[in-house]
Amino acid sequence: MLFLIGVLTHPLAEAIAQNSPNAPIVSTPAATTDNTATARYVPSGSTEVIDTISNQVNVPTTLPLIDPKGKLVGCDGQSLTSYAGFSMALYNPDASGLDIGDLVSLTPANGATIAPPNIVVPNLNNINPFPLSATGEYNFLLDENRGQTDSGKTYILVINPPDDSPFRERRVRIEMQGISRTPALESVILSYTATSLDGQPISLTGETELTRTLEVRDAAFQSLALFTFGINSVVCEPDQISITKSADRAAAQPGDLIVYRLNVRNQSSVALQSVTAIDTFPTGFELLVDSVSAQIGETAVAVDSVISGNSVRFNATGPLGASETIDIVYAVRITPDAVRGSGINSALATGRRTDNNFLLQDGPSQHRTTLDAGILSDCGTLIGRVFEDKDFDGEQQPGEAGIPNAVIFLDDGNRVVTDADGLFSVQKMLPGQRTGTLDLFSLPGYTLAPNLNFSERNSLSRLVNLSPGGLVKMNFGVTPTFQEEGA
Repeated sequence: MLFLIGVLTHPLAEAIAQNSPNAPIVSTPAATTDNTATARYVPSGSTEVIDTISNQVNVPTTLPLIDPKGKLVGCDGQSLTSYAGFSMALYNPDASGLDIGDLVSLTPANGATIAPPNIVVPNLNNINPFPLSATGEYNFLLDENRGQTDSGKTYILVINPPDDSPFRERRVRIEMQGISRTPALESVILSYTATSLDGQPISLTGETELTRTLEVRDAAFQSLALFTFGINSVVCEPDQISITKSADRAAAQPGDLIVYRLNVRNQSSVALQSVTAIDTFPTGFELLVDSVSAQIGETAVAVDSVISGNSVRFNATGPLGASETIDIVYAVRITPDAVRGSGINSALATGRRTDNNFLLQDGPSQHRTTLDAGILSDCGTLIGRVFEDKDFDGEQQPGEAGIPNAVIFLDDGNRVVTDADGLFSVQKMLPGQRTGTLDLFSLPGYTLAPNLNFSERNSLSRLVNLSPGGLVKMNFGVTPTFQEEGA
């Protein structure tokens, strides 16, 4: 048995492909309505009650069916200006299930012999890929005898635009859930799941995944069962919204102010609602909330600022018309913490089309600020010594000599060596918890001295807390390895 599929990509009816009052009317001979009437009366002069039933009246009915042919439409739900060069193709997935493999081999058909031509138009010969008709319609026939409608059978529908088209290729993964028939065999029940593989909506209501159950009545042609996937898939122009980020300076020091401008442009053909710009600040960038302003063209508009961590969300309170631009201007203060950051902040923009509620997004748009510590710095200084600890108290006492050429490895990868007196120091260290580890291989004949006062110092590593602009000490006590000397 052959099954006619058409991925319904036109919003003519409810997305669920079932009988619909708005769908074309198709006569089905098997469907009738049987009407009868009953009556009860008592004849004059008698007490007998008589019941009677009328003859049966058969009233033919028609069953509405959704058109099984699919149609490709634009982002606004309307037909494209031209379908020249567009084609639809049905592929088997590769081993990953997410990329295309080979084209699906379809059973050759002739619409004039297997069914009335108006049912399988436009793809009368069941070719794959199928070039779109002038109206953007397409369909395919799947063969039940070849297992093409079995549960778990998966396909990838590919929408191929022409090379010179502004549209991009689209892919939709379709997984069959199997078919069943009603007891009287007058209907076919089909379930399937369709998933967008490019992250863009596959329906005019914005879904990226659809699961549908479909009932199709086809008592007139036992060799053919009609169904549609019911996917209101669309193709949209790329770059319908854009964001550009700029600043009034390229370099700054702690204490400076930087004025940023976010330019969000609606490049679609309809107005956008829920327009939002999100800027993520690097370390040490502080928003001045009172500095935020916005305007569309020459008109000032209100914008809400919501701070969350190191990000700020700017929400426009009104719609952004087609081809309009909103400029959001704000200032940030550079704090001393900024010199530890990258100086790069990123912004992105989102908005929803007012006609179909599609979410549009662009970004991130980045701006890099070169940071200079200037006269302010939160870096600290680390000092320490390596000495022979004779009394094992962890402190250098008179008569306890410093050990030269001892190596200490720091947590940031730096390597320092003690001087002739066993002293070392590191300037401009970033504040916070810092660690240093004594390298005993640099001290032949010595080992770590036990500490009788602080057990945590019986380790080759030291942990210190360096405050911004502060000074912290890191000492290591060692003792000769007499066992080696006597060996």
